[in-house]
Amino acid sequence: MQQRIDLLIHAPWIVTCDSAHAIREDHCIAIAAGRIVDILPSSLGRQRYLGTQELALPDHVLLPGLVNAHGHAAMSLLRGAADDLSLHQWLQDYIWPLEGRWVNEDFVYQGSRLAIAEMLLCGTTCFADMYFFPDAAARAAVEIGMRAQLACPVIDFPTAWASHADEYISKATALHDEYRGHPLISIAFGAHAPYTVSDAPLRKIATFAEELDIPIHMHVHETAQEIQDALAASGKRPLQRLSELGLISPRLLCVHATQLNDEERALLGASAATVVHCPESNLKLASGFCEVAKLLDAGVNVALGTDGAASNNDLDMFSEMRTAALLAKAVAGNAAAVPAAQALQMATLNGARALGLDNEIGSLEVGKSADLIAVRLDACNTQPLYNPVSQLVYSTNSRQVSHVWVAGRQLVENGELCTLDRVALMEAVALWQSRIHPHTRHQEPQNEHE
Repeated sequence: MQQRIDLLIHAPWIVTCDSAHAIREDHCIAIAAGRIVDILPSSLGRQRYLGTQELALPDHVLLPGLVNAHGHAAMSLLRGAADDLSLHQWLQDYIWPLEGRWVNEDFVYQGSRLAIAEMLLCGTTCFADMYFFPDAAARAAVEIGMRAQLACPVIDFPTAWASHADEYISKATALHDEYRGHPLISIAFGAHAPYTVSDAPLRKIATFAEELDIPIHMHVHETAQEIQDALAASGKRPLQRLSELGLISPRLLCVHATQLNDEERALLGASAATVVHCPESNLKLASGFCEVAKLLDAGVNVALGTDGAASNNDLDMFSEMRTAALLAKAVAGNAAAVPAAQALQMATLNGARALGLDNEIGSLEVGKSADLIAVRLDACNTQPLYNPVSQLVYSTNSRQVSHVWVAGRQLVENGELCTLDRVALMEAVALWQSRIHPHTRHQEPQNEHE
């Protein structure tokens, strides 16, 4: 007798991204109550299961939804507002003034909706976010059905969201209480950077993160200037200070980490901390090169993030995977550094592990949440097909993502959003554009004869 389930999906390739890097040919995935209940040959699946919906995808590969382990979703509304600048100039002369003028709850809500739409269409099913008004980002994610970890920002100076470090921390703990046990939303601390958060709040964050069992996201060793400034101010490199304050642990996500020495890599590896590599943002801001191969050799969990669309300028994890793999080879001087399977793991299981969600997502395994995507591989750029993992990392573009499910709920079907009105979204984005545009770095080009 067949077992009734919600959904049975067949594909010629299933890339599980599990610890064994298993690839299943001519298999299907059985889904019930939002979870994976079986992965088995399609011939057996049709005998064993009766799906309320059965979907055959003969030109596709199924894989876990991608995990974008670091970003600033609402900054999608600042995409292209200030380009081709160093990090210091970009941040202090343009982004912080724009944020000071425009960031409010609606800015974050609409900007997050835009980012979530882009990420879903690019195959991302879970994102980590560090931005103001995280409650508005959480509301947008829940309405659309997206999985998210909101790293509530903590900094020393006032913003539209809070006036001092203790208030930031208090709001973060309150939001954690509000979403405790939520199926899609988790909360973390988003200590912005060593140079924007003083010792006392960092000690509090270390203590509260342990008590609440939540991660800490932090920009760490992003530029050489950051290291120089820290040494001039205290005689200590930032990671040394963080270690003395008790922040180096499996909970810590060090974002960017372009300026590490061997001792620091060993420290992160021994502490089971994570580095979130954002290669395209690092390149665009000329922040430096993250030595991924050395981090992996030191036993560091390396995940991938896009950073915000104001410094990337997209949220495309397929592009990020390819850049990460290629850049790692050049930086290491070794063509074997970060092979395709490793790059894919960085975008899936490693990202889930960084967020403390690897028991729930990041790989296609029985018992895990049904967060998965289908990608067409019948395009000219992905044929002929010898190795689906190689094609996914080196050849595929995100427009080949056709279907997306989060917890078994379909959010993208045949390249179209299912839970978000694209027209209404674009109208809201256009309204924000009209407000912000006169204050951006780039104005409309003048006629050369004027």
